[in-house]
Amino acid sequence: MSTPWTPQFEEALRAHLPLLPAEQDLVPHARLATLGLDSLATVQLLVGMEDALDVLIPDELLTPENFATPAALWTAVGGLLAPQP
Repeated sequence: MSTPWTPQFEEALRAHLPLLPAEQDLVPHARLATLGLDSLATVQLLVGMEDALDVLIPDELLTPENFATPAALWTAVGGLLAPQP
């Protein structure tokens, strides 16, 4: 399956989704809460994303909507990445 995000993004996200089996594809519109992302894991995910992607996620992107699905989160943080040559 082709995904719109980087492998680093998916790896960082999967680390915080305890209910997503390793062999299961992470689909863009899966509900992260259904996959085990709770409020504490969201904070840990935020730090993990910043480290994995080498970005600083601004406060205005810290909304429940941006942490609802992988696609929403990628839309929020993907634009923060430095352009690749």
